[in-house]
Amino acid sequence: MHNHGGGGAGDIVQAGGERVVPHSGPLVGKRSATRKSARFADSVSAPLRAGGRGNHHQGDDDDNDYVEVTLDVRDDSVAVHSVKPAAGGEEDPDVTLLARALETRSSSYAGRGTHGGGVLRNASTRIKQVSQELRKIASVKRRPSRIDRSKSAAAHALKGLKFISKPDGWPAVEKRFDELAENGGLLHRSKFGKCIGMKELAFAGELFDALARRRDISGDSISKAELLEFWDQISDTSFDSRLQTFFDMVDKDADGRITEAEVGQIIGLSAAANDLKKITERTEEYARLIMEELDPDNLGYIELSNLETLLLQAPPTQPTRGGSGTTSSRNLSQMLSQHLKPTTEPNPLRRWYRRASYFLEDNWRRCWVIILWFSICAGLFAWKFVQYRRRAVFEVMGYCVCVAKGGAETLKFNMALVLLPVCRNTITWLRNRTAAGRVVPFDDNLNFHKVIAAGITVGAGMHIISHLACDFPRLLHATEEEYEPMKPFFGDVKPPNYWWFVKGTEGWTGLVMLALMAVAFTLATPWFRRGRVRLPGPLSRLTGFNAFWYTHHLFIIVYALLIVHGHFLYLTKKWQKKSTWMYLAAPMVMYACERLARALRSSVRPVKILKVAVYPGNVLSLRFSKPQGFRCKSGQYIFVNCAAVSPFQWHPFSITSAPHDDYISVHIRTLGDWTRELKSVFEKVCRPPTDGKSGLLRAEYAGDGGAAMPSPSSFPTVLIDGPYGAPAQDYKQYDVVLLVGLGIGATPMISIIKDIINNMKRLDGDIESGSPGDRSVSAASFRTRRAYFYWVTREEGSFDWFRGVMDEVAESDKKGIIELHNYCTSVYEEGDARSALIAMLQSLNHAKHGVDVVSGTRVKTHFARPNWRKVYKDIALKHAGQRVGVFYCGAPVLIKELRQLAQDFSRKTSTKFEFHKENF
Repeated sequence: MHNHGGGGAGDIVQAGGERVVPHSGPLVGKRSATRKSARFADSVSAPLRAGGRGNHHQGDDDDNDYVEVTLDVRDDSVAVHSVKPAAGGEEDPDVTLLARALETRSSSYAGRGTHGGGVLRNASTRIKQVSQELRKIASVKRRPSRIDRSKSAAAHALKGLKFISKPDGWPAVEKRFDELAENGGLLHRSKFGKCIGMKELAFAGELFDALARRRDISGDSISKAELLEFWDQISDTSFDSRLQTFFDMVDKDADGRITEAEVGQIIGLSAAANDLKKITERTEEYARLIMEELDPDNLGYIELSNLETLLLQAPPTQPTRGGSGTTSSRNLSQMLSQHLKPTTEPNPLRRWYRRASYFLEDNWRRCWVIILWFSICAGLFAWKFVQYRRRAVFEVMGYCVCVAKGGAETLKFNMALVLLPVCRNTITWLRNRTAAGRVVPFDDNLNFHKVIAAGITVGAGMHIISHLACDFPRLLHATEEEYEPMKPFFGDVKPPNYWWFVKGTEGWTGLVMLALMAVAFTLATPWFRRGRVRLPGPLSRLTGFNAFWYTHHLFIIVYALLIVHGHFLYLTKKWQKKSTWMYLAAPMVMYACERLARALRSSVRPVKILKVAVYPGNVLSLRFSKPQGFRCKSGQYIFVNCAAVSPFQWHPFSITSAPHDDYISVHIRTLGDWTRELKSVFEKVCRPPTDGKSGLLRAEYAGDGGAAMPSPSSFPTVLIDGPYGAPAQDYKQYDVVLLVGLGIGATPMISIIKDIINNMKRLDGDIESGSPGDRSVSAASFRTRRAYFYWVTREEGSFDWFRGVMDEVAESDKKGIIELHNYCTSVYEEGDARSALIAMLQSLNHAKHGVDVVSGTRVKTHFARPNWRKVYKDIALKHAGQRVGVFYCGAPVLIKELRQLAQDFSRKTSTKFEFHKENF
């Protein structure tokens, strides 16, 4: 497709030298009537040899590799069309990647006219750009690298080193300069970070010093013109410019060489900017590691070229298992991306129908339960409304009494029903032993509990308002003739005043119930329960979990008053028509049995504390002995009680041990008052760990009588109750599972991971010993053959919680069943200058020692946050036509996004994602 005329115009550039020689020859572009452009081919000399600098001889020309650069010349622009090896040359992967990058880059230069001179100048500029990139490749190839690279230096260079994640632009920087400048329009070094939009002030200070050294600026203040120069260099998209700036930050004495001490300083600075305390404590060790890699000749320093070699290394890519090749996978990925682009249905009826059908498809179990509940409430209300519409009392009180009695009937029903969703033993038995879980959403038991509470509020409001604001005033104002039918209910004498209704048993019991329920309902809202509301002085004790827990147990008084209130009725005298106790009898007995079974089980099956550890991030780990007959599933939870904190409170925590472990473990994060006191109680019996064990504080009990500290009697007494069912326990129903844990929400996922490894071992048998697989674990009961675990946390110390599990999976998972992805969100994303040295260090340390510098495990940590759409897309490509169970545990911030992605990919691909969340 090249239009070769009589020649071309270009530059011949030798990568090893500095001289640019213009190419002589006629430029004749064959023009078309419809497209005013011309393409010409010209060879650019780019020797890619392995010799050192200054060793280029004329005799080496035979070894030079040439490339053919094709430019697309228009009237006012010149763009790179292709870069490929010249005839007879071997294809170089670096050149190929460079070609793709330059071909797709929008790089046109406005000409100063339509004459040939402007086009020639633009063509010369474009060829210079290509030659500079080729020179960079050549320089990298000359330097030996001991690191295996999967991407070219050119392609990785195009990503660049960003100093600011999302630059605001010069106008915004200039505006902040005007606000921060002082002393005659000068900006001080301490305010430089705030001015350019960089939060890490220490890192910004070092950047200021580097830019000032480059321009021989002395002092700690700069003018607006100098700030503009700084900004131009910071925001320059050229990798060479950013690399030079980064080098200047490290090279503090500006001698062109980086010593080990300077490397250590910049490592500490980068670690502080990314909140990585462990790396800060080992800067000298990591500085030696980098020097060993980049200074093999022990010169005592490294240069810019050495730093560039390491910065251009790309992270290794994991091979795709079960795929049909890279090309086909890429094509499928592109097709999938196109298919998933949202399209708007122009017809509003069809759009509404599609949304409704999608909603019912995802929520049909919730829908039928809510519809059934609402229908029962509406039926009871209508029944009582019609019944009192036909009674004599209607002539005096009117429709008010119908509304009051209808609301009272729904209130009695909901007061009975609200106890059932919190009967956890019953729910666990139903979901484990029956098929009811296929049609009843047991995972939403607490949400249904809240819905019923809202129904109680509506019923109580209709009943109380109708009586107090309508019924009683109308009765007081009734004439003697109108009051005559009311004598059997209110006595022969008409009530004298409003106080007569309030002081009666029916009145004061109703008002006390109203007050207690108002307090319990208010303190159960998330604002009070999670301590988000700040109250002054003594009122601050009304917030937090303790206030919620104690006030919620006022229900005992409320139910007692409700039974009394339902017995002393104004308008119903026959006992068989007083139905309050009929509604409440069965649910109250069931709930009482639940609480009794809980108390007996926890006291009859005592546990002994085996190990206590306090980890960074305010996490307390407890390991108990397993009671006799205790059986659990991965993903389930238990209730924990510690009498030293509160003899009455029981709190749920996910089990982190596997079902086949001979112990039970939980990890508890101090998020509230009860957990804070629990951690404080156990810290008193712990001490700093020894022998390199993890944790800030630690205590273990050795039952064999060996050296143990402390004795079991010194541990606080702890009772457990459970296990109870949770959404994650159903993971075995899926061939593929996606496990997502946010912070401490990783606890149920850790149990699942350990269970998957144990089950695969039992299925395959012990290969080393030659024992057959465990027949108790069948392929039908355990279907999971692939698991993806994504753990997202902000603190590097969080990885200490499950370091042993991560290392065990990395060592024992020979078949690659589980993919572990740890994300530390405090570290800036790849390509950011603030994390560039951390990424270098991570790759070096993992390659040499097999340990990640961030997590301290064998699992390499990713930086920033996951791209969840890409995660779903990759799984959809690898597991077409399969069901994928998505299990999430953590704060609600990710629920909406993960659920929506599961729905989108399920509808538009052959992979079906089923989303489950843990109520946190």
